[in-house]
Amino acid sequence: MITYICRRLAYGVLVLLGVNILTFLLFFTVNTPDDMARMAIGGQRISQEAVERWKLERGYDKPLFFNTQAAGGDKLTDTIFYERSLPLLRLDFGLSDAGHDISHEIRQRMGPSLALALPTFILGLGVCIAFAFWLVFFRYTAIDFAGVVMCVVLLSISGLFYIIAGQWLFAKVLRWVPYSGFGEAWWDSLRFLALPVLVAIISRLGGEARFYRTLFLEEINKEYVRTARAKGLAERVVMFRHVLRNAMLPILTGSVSAIPLLFMGSLIAESFFGIPGLGSYTIDAINAQDFSIVRAMVFLGSALYIVGLILADVSYTLADPRVRFE
Repeated sequence: MITYICRRLAYGVLVLLGVNILTFLLFFTVNTPDDMARMAIGGQRISQEAVERWKLERGYDKPLFFNTQAAGGDKLTDTIFYERSLPLLRLDFGLSDAGHDISHEIRQRMGPSLALALPTFILGLGVCIAFAFWLVFFRYTAIDFAGVVMCVVLLSISGLFYIIAGQWLFAKVLRWVPYSGFGEAWWDSLRFLALPVLVAIISRLGGEARFYRTLFLEEINKEYVRTARAKGLAERVVMFRHVLRNAMLPILTGSVSAIPLLFMGSLIAESFFGIPGLGSYTIDAINAQDFSIVRAMVFLGSALYIVGLILADVSYTLADPRVRFE
């Protein structure tokens, strides 16, 4: 197991290096340092002297990958890529193009993102599994048919519709919760987070419940389930002790790997509900074309996703003792 984890971590470093290079290339293919300077300063009519001064202050006056005017090893080190992107491999996020400490911003915004993501993840997973389990328990009946139809309808509607409809119904018409915002104290944040958590659970219910129902139905038709029923076990015992446990492997694949990504927040939800988390931080950076923040958040998301996949593989051994990694 230790050897397997070390090998996966080594592969992850190579993947992160590739992500770093690809993000760098894509960003500077679309934008030049001059474009970034003009947008940061305030428009296309800015003088070239002001543009050059902005680039010099932030280190964008150097070549991207290779400096032909430098000598020796400085040809590679005296470049934008070496100074602005390679430090990410040691988790040094540096400063944004506006001069703010990115690591400090991440620490400040991680709390609001987790306050939204953790309840959404835990409650959403529980609701989806329980709803799918309930449909399977009444499989091939009118209840099951109505539940599947509801899942298809929920799956066919855009997530933006749930956000707009939820704000209109619960905030404007019923006035149960505020439109948007985030409170400093945790008890004050509950009324701000209730609506986005509810919207997130409803938006994911259709697809995930339908997927879990398919998994449970596949397990029900296997021989070990028929053997358990032949021994006289109650249907409730068969469903919870056998079917649910053996269907956990594919559920763990998506669930455990998504846990580290909870730190990244939700881009759309945080923006619409005014939550000052990492998701809205990333959206603001994209709108401002702040390359330092964008590449830091992309790198952080990739690193967390790789860690999540390793955690998912390790969790397999807990759900199924037959799984071993040599």
